[in-house]
Parts: sequence; C-alpha cells; structure tokens
Amino acid sequence: MKIVHVSAECYPMAKVGGLADVVGSLPKYQHALGHSAMVIMPMHQTPFLSSHEWELIQESSIPFSNTTLNYSVIKEKNNNLHFELYCINVVGFFDRPNVYGYDDDTDRFLAFQIATMNWLSKWKNLPDLIHVHDHHAGLIPFMLRHCYEFQHLSTIKTVLTIHNAQYQGWMPLQKADYLPSWDKWKSGLLEWDHQLNPLACAIKCADKVTTVSPSYMQELVNDSNGLAYLFKNEKGKCSGIINGIDYEVWDPKTDHFIEAKFNVRNLEKGKRLNKEKICAEFNFDSQLPLFIFIGRFVTEKAADLLPDAISRAFEQFYGKFNMLILGNGDPLIEQALSNMHQKWFGYYHSKIAYNETLSHQMYAGADFLLMPSRVEPCGLNQLYALRYGTIPIVRSTGGLKDTVIDFGNDDGFGICFNQATVDDIVLSIGRALDLYNDNYKVNQIRKKMISINNSWESSAKDYIHLYNSI
Repeated sequence: MKIVHVSAECYPMAKVGGLADVVGSLPKYQHALGHSAMVIMPMHQTPFLSSHEWELIQESSIPFSNTTLNYSVIKEKNNNLHFELYCINVVGFFDRPNVYGYDDDTDRFLAFQIATMNWLSKWKNLPDLIHVHDHHAGLIPFMLRHCYEFQHLSTIKTVLTIHNAQYQGWMPLQKADYLPSWDKWKSGLLEWDHQLNPLACAIKCADKVTTVSPSYMQELVNDSNGLAYLFKNEKGKCSGIINGIDYEVWDPKTDHFIEAKFNVRNLEKGKRLNKEKICAEFNFDSQLPLFIFIGRFVTEKAADLLPDAISRAFEQFYGKFNMLILGNGDPLIEQALSNMHQKWFGYYHSKIAYNETLSHQMYAGADFLLMPSRVEPCGLNQLYALRYGTIPIVRSTGGLKDTVIDFGNDDGFGICFNQATVDDIVLSIGRALDLYNDNYKVNQIRKKMISINNSWESSAKDYIHLYNSI
C-alpha cells in the first residue's frame, strides 16, 4: 500500500508537540510492515533542514487570492528517517524559524495544502491513501473530492487523525475563495458555526476519522470545543487508536543521551546512576525522591496549577522531595515557575527551554513524572516514563486513562487522580512519597512498567487494518 502522511510537524525536522513524534514514527513502522509510507510537510527553517542533504523534486506555482505563489518541493536525500520525507516551501510563507505563532498562519497552511494538492495531481503513480493530521491538512479530503482540477484523485481514500481537537484552524468563510475552483453546492462541508473550519471539514469529508486514544474519542462526543454534535453525527466512521512510541529513539538500553544505560536486569542501578547525574547538575540530594514535569506551559497541561501545587506540596512536605521542571510556553507561567527558585532553593529548579537531551536524562533519572493535564488526547510523556521506569502521576483523562493504572488496583503501576486541581495534585504527591518509602514495591512497579510494550508495532498494525477497511 502506498501511504502519504500530510502534517505540519514531523520529528526531527520540526517539533512543537506530540504530533511531531507520531508523524516521525508511524511511517517508519508502516514501512517495516511492508508498505510504502512517506511524509509531506512545510519547509520550516529548522536546524534539521540546514544540516541534511536535500534534492529538488518540483517547482511550480498556484493561484492564491489575487496573486500567484511559487512553491518548491524538496526531498531528504539519504533517507535518514527510514521513510521518504518531502518538504514544500511556498515562497514567503515558510522562510521562518517557528512552526506556528504568526498572524498569517491560516494563509500559510492554506497555501501549503493547495500546493500539496497541486503537486500530488502531477504524480504518475498515485497513492492508495492520504493520511492527514490535524487541521493544518484538514482541507485536503475536501479538495480531493470537490475541486474540479483534482477530480482524477477522487478515488484516493483519506484518513484524518485528530491529535488535539481544541485547535481547528478557524478562518473567515471568504477564504474558501482561495481554494481551486470547487463545487459551490458543497459549501456546507467547509462551514461550521459561520466560519470555515478545516478540522470540521475533514471530519465530514474523510473516509475514516481517528483520535490518538479511545478515551479521547469518547470525550470528544461530549466536549470538543464546539464540535460535539458533529462527532455524534459522524460516530460511525470514528475510532480511537492509541499512540505508540519509537523504541529505537526511546530505549534505556541504547539511549546515548543518558548517563547510564540500563534494562530490566540492572534497572535499580541504572536508575540510581542517572538520578545521581541529574541531581548533581541541579544541586539536589539524590537520596530524596525526584519529581519532574516536562511539557508545554499551557492550561491544557494544567501548567497554570503548578506554581501553587508545588508550593503547597513543599509547605506540607518540606525537605522530603525534589522537583525539576522542563518546558516553555505561557510567559506568565514561565515567570511564576522561575520566581520559585529562591524560595525553595536546593529542592526546586525550573529550566525554561525545549531540551531533548535533558528530557531523556530526566526520564532516566527521575522517580515520578507529574502530568495533571486538563486535556490529554493521548500523551506520550507517560509512555516515555514507563519505558524508563519512572512512575507516572496522571489525571485520568484521554490517553492517560487508557495507559496508566493506579498502583492501588490489581496490576497497577502509576498514580491516578480525577480532578485537575491543586488539592488533587498535592494529595497525589503525598501518595507518591508514601510509595517511595516502600523500596521493594517501587522496584516491582518499575520492573512491571519497563516490561510493558508501548511501541508503535501494535498501533501501526491497527492503522493498516483501518486503511484496509476502506
């Protein structure tokens, strides 16, 4: 089967969140299953772009609003990702360092999708299926079916995967005129709540719709930032497939980012050596339990609760644990977390940055990972933590609910709570401290976690099964 993934992100070319990790892994595992899988994405100006060799595949142009835009397609030359990676540069839109955050983002991703379709329409050997990810590629299923110049592509099947339904790509309805000429009787497919909504459009037009965990799909039927009715209407073609993680990148036996490599046989020693390394770097006492938070500082992750929750926990359990924060995002949250350094000196540190190397070392050395998310479609951090023997403390929502079982239950291995509140976070930290004092139980839980298979192998097969069904 010939599969084309279209996405705004793909690790390691460009990463903001979990979308990049999924798109950087799933095609590789599909390729290993005997299929031809490739990725098309915008040509963001990132270090990966400048440090790898590329070949020019296509140069052309598209009409856009009242002008014509030139675009080019390049291909990563040496197949470093174990699948073909193509980047599209629409002149004037992607000569920038960041993936998102520009005033013209709607135009940028609209132009990217039109250029992608324009290039695909020139292929001699068409794909069997196009797999679009989130709203940045959400108009492609519509264009395949209803733009006149792409009618010869209309038999290609499409799958939409929703990584986060909070972001839908809203734009004024007038932007529909930017699309190549289309059947105006189909305007209702583009519109939702008096706006052009690419995510809603993809839900209506794709042959199948998936989310990145079964529980998240169930949640969207009740609360999906205005799309609940649509999900109820389209539930027959919707399903949840849990994300996996790339076991070649996330493997404590081979990870070159960490101080001491380990496996289930030398787990206790490996965790201790990695913990000593990270504690020495931040002047922590390695005899105390180490809690970590890694992620974006946004309300979805409940990062706004962290300053109060951590302070309350220190007040209640002062001198009994260390806390290390890594991430960036909302400037107010960044500032609040930075302001805590002096008050809890010696037990607390925050690193305001995106740092892939440090994150690996933290997973390898920490005792507990905190994930109090309000919204977590799947979550990958808890899967990384399980892989490295770090006990996840999670709010039971979305994919966290599907992948972490409380240690108080049979076969449990994590710490779960129900509400994204300061009280529940502090209570869970207290439970973790009690658990930490039972060294035998902690080691049994760690052995259980590190033995769980959360690789992409199973999920990649689920996607192929879904493709075959259409």
